[in-house]
Amino acid sequence: MTQSPTSGPEILTFGEAMALFIAETSGDLADVERFQRRIAGADTNVAIGLSRLGFNVGWLSRIGDDSFGTFIRRTLEAEGLDCRHLNVDPEHPTGLMFKERAVGGTDPRTEYFRRGSAASHLTTEDAENVDFSALRHLHATGIPPAISASCRELSRHLLARARAAGASISFDPNLRPSLWESESVMRDTLNELAADADWVLPGLAEGRLLTGYETAYDIAGFYLDQGAKAVIIKLGPEGSYYRGTLGGQNEEVTVPGFPVAEVIDTVGAGDAFAVGTVSALLDGRSPQEAARRGNLIGSLAVQVLGDMEGLPSRARLDALEANAWSQP
Repeated sequence: MTQSPTSGPEILTFGEAMALFIAETSGDLADVERFQRRIAGADTNVAIGLSRLGFNVGWLSRIGDDSFGTFIRRTLEAEGLDCRHLNVDPEHPTGLMFKERAVGGTDPRTEYFRRGSAASHLTTEDAENVDFSALRHLHATGIPPAISASCRELSRHLLARARAAGASISFDPNLRPSLWESESVMRDTLNELAADADWVLPGLAEGRLLTGYETAYDIAGFYLDQGAKAVIIKLGPEGSYYRGTLGGQNEEVTVPGFPVAEVIDTVGAGDAFAVGTVSALLDGRSPQEAARRGNLIGSLAVQVLGDMEGLPSRARLDALEANAWSQP
């Protein structure tokens, strides 16, 4: 989809980007002296992944008037993101995140310094200049509505405006229970937002917590009854499950995952899965191909250090798919 430089991005993402510091050595963070600086944020991971695949992606957020905010903007712009909706907040700082160096494929411990951050003060006013007429797709997660009440209203506003404009919407619950005032508020809010989405992308454990159902079939059915066209559930190393009505008929399929010789860093795997599934559906691929691409890019993400370093370019993805699809 070709656009003029003045028109808005075809894909919009929003949320909080943080400066990330990854321990250079394993062990307790209290004992680590050296860190590598990167950026972190589930929403930016997806934005960067889609941008690397050639989509015109915009990022809506706030950063502090500080060196970490400058670093984030420069990094996102270097990845090709349209940052016209990334505003500087002179009164609040950019959020920070520290991550340990995990070993043996375990989930690394993380520590956040984001309370009162610039992004937590996002409001619907930050979306005033969004050109929804240019928007083809909105990707949303459950993290912004967990950060603050004003971010929650922004999430509702963006989903409603995108739907009214005829854009497709994907929604990844991305549960962060510690950020919510209660589990019931988290469940009700995220299910409300999911009801405005076309493609819902929960993990199996997330789906169980949000819907009260146990099986992937029933979890998918819950969101299909709310109006979703497709529910693609992450099953971890086992792959993913699709159930939906894309293509005009009811289908369900379980797609096996890709074997990984060594898991280096699990953080960002779910975001990589979203990059794969969303990009494939935007490319007009079948649901099964979308789930398989999600599995493929998810497997790449866990083999490198960092939240988004394993996300491929379009050329690399084409080569990997050509090889993977030729396998029996």
